[in-house]
Amino acid sequence: MKRYYLLISVVFLGFHIQSQINKDYFKRLNSKTVASTDVVTWRQVGPGMSGYCEEFWCHPTDKNVIFMSPDMFNTYGSWDAGKTWYTVKNPDGDGKDLARVRKFMFSYQKPNFGFAITGGGQLFKTQDTGKTWTFVRKFKGRSAEIMVDPSNDKIWYVGQGDFWNVKANHRHKNGQSRQSKNEGIYRSVDSGKTWELFKIGEFKNLDVGRIVVNPNNSKIVIAITNQGVFRSEDKGRTWKPSGNGLEVNRPRDLDFYYNKKTKEFVLYLVDQTAFIPNGKTLTTKGGVYKSSDSGKTWQNITGNLPVDLSKITSRALQNRYWKAVAFWFQKSVKEVRSKYPKYPTEVLDVWHRIQVNPQNQNDIYLSHNTKHDKSFLTGDAWKSSDGGKTWVAVARTGKYWIEKTDKAYWESRNNPVTPNTFFAHLQPEMDRREDVWGNRFLELSVDGTAYICLDQQVLQSKDGGNTWQQIDDNETALNSKHWIGKGDSNLPGRYMLLETGIKDRYLLGSGEHGLWQTAPLGNYPDKMAVAVEQLEGQIHHGGAHSTGPIAVHPEDPNKIYFLPYRQNHRGKLRRSLDGGKTWESIATIFAADTPMHERLVFMNSLIFDPINAKNMYFCATKTPISQVAGPYAKTLTKGTYGFYRSFDEGHTWQLSNKGFHEGASVRRVVLDPDNPEILYAAVNDDNGGLFKSTNKGGDWKEVKIPSEIKNVTNIFIDRNNKYMYLSAGNENGTDEGSGVWRSTTKGKSWERIFNLPYVWQCETSPLNPDILIVSAPLPHRAKNAKAKLNPGVYISRNGGNSWNKVNIGLGQHDRVVDVKPDPYRQDVFWASQKGSGWAIGYLKGTTEGWSKQ
Repeated sequence: MKRYYLLISVVFLGFHIQSQINKDYFKRLNSKTVASTDVVTWRQVGPGMSGYCEEFWCHPTDKNVIFMSPDMFNTYGSWDAGKTWYTVKNPDGDGKDLARVRKFMFSYQKPNFGFAITGGGQLFKTQDTGKTWTFVRKFKGRSAEIMVDPSNDKIWYVGQGDFWNVKANHRHKNGQSRQSKNEGIYRSVDSGKTWELFKIGEFKNLDVGRIVVNPNNSKIVIAITNQGVFRSEDKGRTWKPSGNGLEVNRPRDLDFYYNKKTKEFVLYLVDQTAFIPNGKTLTTKGGVYKSSDSGKTWQNITGNLPVDLSKITSRALQNRYWKAVAFWFQKSVKEVRSKYPKYPTEVLDVWHRIQVNPQNQNDIYLSHNTKHDKSFLTGDAWKSSDGGKTWVAVARTGKYWIEKTDKAYWESRNNPVTPNTFFAHLQPEMDRREDVWGNRFLELSVDGTAYICLDQQVLQSKDGGNTWQQIDDNETALNSKHWIGKGDSNLPGRYMLLETGIKDRYLLGSGEHGLWQTAPLGNYPDKMAVAVEQLEGQIHHGGAHSTGPIAVHPEDPNKIYFLPYRQNHRGKLRRSLDGGKTWESIATIFAADTPMHERLVFMNSLIFDPINAKNMYFCATKTPISQVAGPYAKTLTKGTYGFYRSFDEGHTWQLSNKGFHEGASVRRVVLDPDNPEILYAAVNDDNGGLFKSTNKGGDWKEVKIPSEIKNVTNIFIDRNNKYMYLSAGNENGTDEGSGVWRSTTKGKSWERIFNLPYVWQCETSPLNPDILIVSAPLPHRAKNAKAKLNPGVYISRNGGNSWNKVNIGLGQHDRVVDVKPDPYRQDVFWASQKGSGWAIGYLKGTTEGWSKQ
């Protein structure tokens, strides 16, 4: 007996100690940065890029080192020339580091040493070629450029302004569409430890675009700004205008060529295109220039770059031309068409980037952005191989080139007409449309490799622009259409449905790129990888691109359903009867009189009654918290927020909000695993709570939960032990009842098992209820800095007694919108990120890939 009592005492002592350790752990989490463990490490899943890449840079001396900063606030580096990509964000930071970097720059003497500057003026430093970064300081206002003296890496320059904001900062006859309070250029002479601001003129709204230091003479610095070209002869202390020879002197970009052997130094500049009235038509000024005297004077090398628009028959291109002209004159399209009805026979496009081949100064590339900027011409990248005398459209994509439109004219310019760009899953969509691709960058590596981004794919040319190949994805086998991303995803990850009635077929939702399923690897050598195949989206003409919640019919796994929230088929219920081969919309639940790119409402928790499959449910969330922000329909012509139910397999729907308070934001709905007539709803507004219905959502009653809980973000019920897990918190970090609460008594009593200021989700493994996974995002509006500590993914393997932060490998640990343990493996986990696609996590020591397919 004594031995028995001793055993009981030890057990209780153990629980008491564990409880104390747990409290200590959360005390640390809420007071200081805690490092992620390698208990689970993540690797990216899904198509590469699949979003707009804001900026892209090549290391000045190492052809293998390249970086990108897509528009979803993630940033990646590659150290093998784009074969693989890795996040460069700090896994234990707040997730806001290195967001929308405007430029990376590295020392010419010490290639491991460099700086990065963000548009918001945050300066970061690296000593290991960009693998890790430390925050240095924040500059006042906006920042657009950073440059090092090529001969002395103690001297660095940072240019103020919003020069490269291609979606908002547009140039017109009288100025530009955006003004920012900036005055000049910062300089450091001690490797970035201290900085001094030197003004350029008396401007108060200066935008600096590029800074170049003469490699032969460090005193000479050239800068392009929205106020013209400026030159300094005293290392940036004083500046003088230096636009002699430029017709417009409103430069858009600047690059340079330097020959170490001969010491030849040549600057190359592309100027703003200005439209000039000429009777019933227009002429243009601007073009391409070079300077061989460090920017004192400029020589026009525009050559035959102007095109004869009267020979162009594309209606889309003509419409873009009129819009560009109208914006330049700040008039309506109707006015400019009436005043200048004749198409010009020599017209320059509105170019925005220029690059010269470091290996050959006669190879000059230009690019424009026909989607976001005010340009209009076809061919997203152009090139001169003879120093500017003749120019050719070297990136040819889409219907215009496939159909060889205006073939005779282009051949008269010795311009090839065959399409020469190759994409991954975007290829069908690119082939169907005319080229309006929104190319935001143009970069050349030190070895002359060229990089561009057409629509939402990064392309590389290693043959001087003759062909362009996507570098975001590997295909498991030729024409399989099974894609393995290389690690640079900019995809808005959405919901993941892992139990689909077919083992190893997981359904993955996304914004802008539709619905995907996992696919067999075949003979692909990396068996830890995950291949995916698009089921709906760009693969189908007119397909739905932005998927909301997903469901599969409980009696027929070939019946797949989802709710699109924006773009094509928004507000409808989409259904496939053949496993995703074909799709139809079977119900319109929401509608609005707004453009299709605007979202209607964010929907969650599309679920079937497993016993009576005619019953379906979902909720329309009034206060969304994990979705991508953007333009939305402020007034609906059909539908509203709340809980919806259907009793005819989704063909008709009824709103059922009886029992909810006015303005309730229903974020998640779950079925009771023992009785599908019982539903629970998580309500996340400031008057939120947990609600229960015992009649299929006919009416709702509030469940008593701890009074300190304010915003209930999620509810989950373990299918095995029936424990309930309630997640809570808000973006301000002010919910005193935040974290994860567990009830082992079907909601009668609750205990807090996880304590951070903001939690979106907690789920358990279907195989083992002791395995828990939590997504704790950044409460980005919190005024208390400590509330922003340690966002990310957490895993417990002992029922919540202890936890591990597991952010290693995630591109956006601060905004994980969906997390789940694998339904068939206890050593595999899944995550969906707001702007970095999906991810698979392997438990430490796992050597077998998630699927044997």
